[in-house]
Parts: sequence; structure tokens; C-alpha cells
Amino acid sequence: MISSSSLSSLHIPPLPKPNQTQRKNWKPSSSSPTETLTPTPKDLLDNFNTCFELKQLHSYIIKANKDYSILPVTRIASICALSPNFDYARTIFERVEKNEIFTWNSCLKSYAESESPVNAIRFFYQLRQANLCPDTFTCSFVLKACSILLDLHNGRIVHGLVLKLGYQSDLFLQNTIVHMYAKGGAINDARKLFDKMPRRDSVSWNILITQLTKMNEIDKAQELFDQMPDKSVRSWTAMIAGYVQCGKPKEAVNLFKQMEEAGETANEVTVVSVLAACADLGTLDLGRRIHEYLDKCGFRKNVRVCNTLIDMYIKCGCLEIARSVFDEMEERTIVSWSAMIGGLAMHGEGEEALKLFLKMTRIGIRPNAVTFVGLLHACSHMGLIAEGREFFTSMTRDYGITPELEHYGCMVDLLSRSGLLVEAHEFIKNMPIKANGVVWGAILGGCRVHKNIELAEEAIKHLLVLDPLNDGYYVVLSNIYAEKGRWEDAARVRRLMKDRGVKKTPGWSSVTVNGELHEFVAGDGTHPQAEEIYQKWDELLKQMKPRGYIPDTKLVLLDMEGEDRKVQVLYRHSEKLATMFGLMKTPPGTTIRIMKNLRVCEDCHSALKIISDIVDREIVVRDRNRFHCFKNGLCSCRDYW
Repeated sequence: MISSSSLSSLHIPPLPKPNQTQRKNWKPSSSSPTETLTPTPKDLLDNFNTCFELKQLHSYIIKANKDYSILPVTRIASICALSPNFDYARTIFERVEKNEIFTWNSCLKSYAESESPVNAIRFFYQLRQANLCPDTFTCSFVLKACSILLDLHNGRIVHGLVLKLGYQSDLFLQNTIVHMYAKGGAINDARKLFDKMPRRDSVSWNILITQLTKMNEIDKAQELFDQMPDKSVRSWTAMIAGYVQCGKPKEAVNLFKQMEEAGETANEVTVVSVLAACADLGTLDLGRRIHEYLDKCGFRKNVRVCNTLIDMYIKCGCLEIARSVFDEMEERTIVSWSAMIGGLAMHGEGEEALKLFLKMTRIGIRPNAVTFVGLLHACSHMGLIAEGREFFTSMTRDYGITPELEHYGCMVDLLSRSGLLVEAHEFIKNMPIKANGVVWGAILGGCRVHKNIELAEEAIKHLLVLDPLNDGYYVVLSNIYAEKGRWEDAARVRRLMKDRGVKKTPGWSSVTVNGELHEFVAGDGTHPQAEEIYQKWDELLKQMKPRGYIPDTKLVLLDMEGEDRKVQVLYRHSEKLATMFGLMKTPPGTTIRIMKNLRVCEDCHSALKIISDIVDREIVVRDRNRFHCFKNGLCSCRDYW
């Protein structure tokens, strides 16, 4: 330590060359004929950035007999931590007479929240080696770093220290430890600690519930949620988001309704999750109600909320409303533009998608990988081969984006739809990454449309390895054989399905009427109004046949005997039943919106086009691949596929 008696022997090093900020505040010295610059104490206090400059300031304080309390101790700590000058800083802190560990905690907090949280752990060990006793804040900052790094080893060490120092009564610290274990994957340890906690708050419960949902342990999360004494909005939101992430949107919507009944008010995070569930289910009525709530609460200023709202309307078949939400946004991100471009492509509005992309690039928005997926889909559905090739090349050439499997799949789909099957096959063989089932499935679909058996057999060889339980591929190949009159080969494929235990996925369709979701499966006779639905179909059928409707029985399983029986199976497809119910239960002129888990079959596609003209209604069907907007006897898609 430097004493006042040694002032005369102090060597004060020369001042460094001032930077531009310092130069503005310095005043010329009148004692120098050459007008030198001398910093004021305020300049030194505000601008030192290195330990060398700190030592200059220290020397100045001693020489001028200033009080050490004017030193910014937090700044000193940030400069000297994790450096050879750590001990030097400690000598200054002794003179400041402040809680030293409090000062070092500011460094720990900064390290834990930085891009290199491992420095918080390193500095923590440095403090321990210096025999500085940590307080609860010290431990919490280090545990935060351990959580970010998923470092259970050091997390357990800090937990042990917490017990040793008797800090286990600190609720915030206990919650931090539970979070560290849960996020690090030691969910059982987190639960044990949770169960032993003498006191818990909503944060304690929410930590476990959130981590369980992230691990797809939704049933355990629900069990814990049910036991929770006081559920907060965050608790409800965690569960709702968990159900959405686990692919259970119906449960998410039901839970949201329970939340409303409990009198809780949704926040912005809640509505994002519920809108995502509405998008998956196609529950437009609830989505619209939430839209009104957003306008009332002023949440429309939140870009993420608006992006989710656009996605919901797109997936519910309301493209025009989605576009109006997009146009009204005060601020748009690349997510906003990409969602709208992809939505236009999905609805068969490929030209509008390309125009929107051009507008986006003109105002300087840089596209990302998702943007190009939408563009390639648009080109595929419009048959724009040259444009699709150019977009695929532009990804890497102009934007440095490495194509992913989805982009390769889009290109194979584009070439296959256009009948360029040999080129599509060569494209797959030259891909730098291994093709997955989606890529080979795209070329198989092209083989079905363009009747290429040889390439279809090549595709199915790969698909039986990559996705052996996907019944759709077997059915497509069987139908290709059937259309060529190769009945033995078609039957062989069906037997292969049976031998491998592959069952045909039941087709289901849903339609929402007056806020209630109605689901139908093929041949459904369980609906309370099944008889009326079949009667409605029979009535329409009398008008459809004169307009050219002929049941396409080749789509029916071949092991079924009798043409009449096959026809009856076609008549009971789920999308037809859902359409009949919608026609019965909604006013004339109302758009009918149907969600289907599989691709719309060719027979239903032909039937719905004719029905839309007979009843003068728009029928929007979202299937596994895209939207079909039937109106005036036409469909929005360029072709069935």
C-alpha cells in the first residue's frame, strides 16, 4: 500500500496521447509556451480504460490528496478482473472502505450475461483462491453461467458451497439452482430439490413446468401444473406453449379457454402461443377473437405478435386478411416478409409472391433461407423452371446462403412437376448432402403424374429405407402400377405393406362451425347428423354427374370387391363429409374452410370444383401440402398435384 510519506518518491508516468473525446474536454495550460494539454480529474475519472491509465489516476489522487471514494470501483473491477492486476485492484478497494465482494459481483454479473459466460466461472474460482467469501448474489451469477453453459459439474460445486454457507433459505438462489439442474437435463435432481424446498413461489413451479414441456414431458408438466396452488399467467402460458411445441394444438386451445374461465388475462407471449395453435387447427373464429383482443390491448405494435397473426390467417385460408395485417405493420422484419411470401406461394399466388420479393429487395431487406423456400415453392406451383433455377443459384451467389435439404427438395419438386424427371434424378445424385424421404418422395410424385415406372421403382428403393412406415409412398407406387394395368405388381406392393405392418393412415378432415370444431374420418357414421350429411351428398350428386363428375375408383384399395362398393368408399371421403356438413350449417355465400391431414385425392379435387360452382360458394381446403381454393368450378392451384 502507498503511504502519504512516500509521495515525494513517487514516479508519475507521462500521460498517454489523448483520444478525440478527451481532446474536446481538455484545456490548454497557460504555464506552457507551447500550449500543452492537461487533463482534469473529471477527464481521468470518466475515461480510463486500461490498468495503466488507472495507475495514473491513482497517482494523481495520492499526489492531490484526494479521497479514494471518488474512484469508480465498478470500473476498476471490470478492468482488473481476470488480469494480473487483480491484487492491485484489491489494494485500492481496501482504501475505499466498501463491500469488496459487492464490487466483484458486478463483474460476475457482466461475465454471466456476456457472450463468454465461462469467464464468470473462471473469475469465481479466482475469488475463491483469494479467500473472498461469496454472498448469495455471487452464487446466483455463477449458477446463471452454469445454466447457460449446461455445466452441471461446476453447478453442483456451487450448490455444495451454498449448502456449506447456509444460504439454502434464500428462495431466489434455490430457484436458480433448480433452473440450473432442469436446464442442464438433470430434471430428476431439479425435482428432488423442488420437493425439499421449505418455501416455493410461482417461479419455482414455472421453472419445472417450462423445462418439462421443453423435454416433451407434457403429461408430467400437466400433473405438476394441476398441483400448483396459485397459477400465474406465466404458468398458463408455459403449459399452452408446451402443448403447441408437442404437437397438441387442440389441448393448447382448451387450456386457453380454461385460463379465460379462471379470469386470467393473456399477455403477448400467451397470444403468440394460442395463435400458433389456431394456425395448426385452422380455428379461425378463435383466431379472429384474439385478433380483436390484440387491437384492444395495443399488442399489434409487437412485431412477433403480428408475424404470428399473419401465419395464423395464412394457415386458416384467409390470405387477404393476412395481407392486410402485413400491410398495416409499422415495422416488418425478414420473418414478416418471408411469412407473407411463403403464404402467397402456399395459396397458389405465385406471381404475387415474386412481386413481393422484388419489393422487399428494392427497399434493402436481405432475404434468408426461409424466404427462398417460399420463392422456390412459388416457382414450383407455377411451373417457372428458369426462375426457380435462378433463385436457387442466387441463394449462394448473391447472399451466401448454403442450400439446405428443404431447398433441394423444392428444386426436385419443381423439376418433377414439370416432367423433367431424368434431370431431377441427376440433381439428387449430385446433391452435396444425402437426400431424405421428402426429396425422394417429390420425384415419386412426379413419376405418378408423368407415368414413369422405372424411376418410381428407383425412388421407392430409397424410400423403403429412409421412411419405411410411410404408407403414402406404397399407395402411390401401387396406383402407378394400377394405372399401367400391372395388377400383379400393384397387389405385390399391397402385400409388402401388410408384411411390414404398414397401415394406411386414416384420412380425417375438420370444419369449424359457430366456433365448434367438427372432425370427420373416411366412412364416418358416428356423427349425430351422419344420415343428413349423406342425404345432402346424394342430392348434390344428382347435379354433379350431368356436369361431368365420374367417380375415380382406381384410387380405392384394390383388394376391395365390386365397383359399386368402391364408389361408395369414394363418396364417404372425409373432405366430402366435412363439406356437406359445412353447407348444411352455414348461411348461403359463407366460405367453407376445411383442414385435412392427408393430401386431397384426385376424386375429391374434381368433386369439390364442381360443388363450388353448383352452390356458388368458395371452399378452401388445406391439405398436407398446400391450399386449394375452389371457386366457380375452378381451383387456385395450377394442377392437382
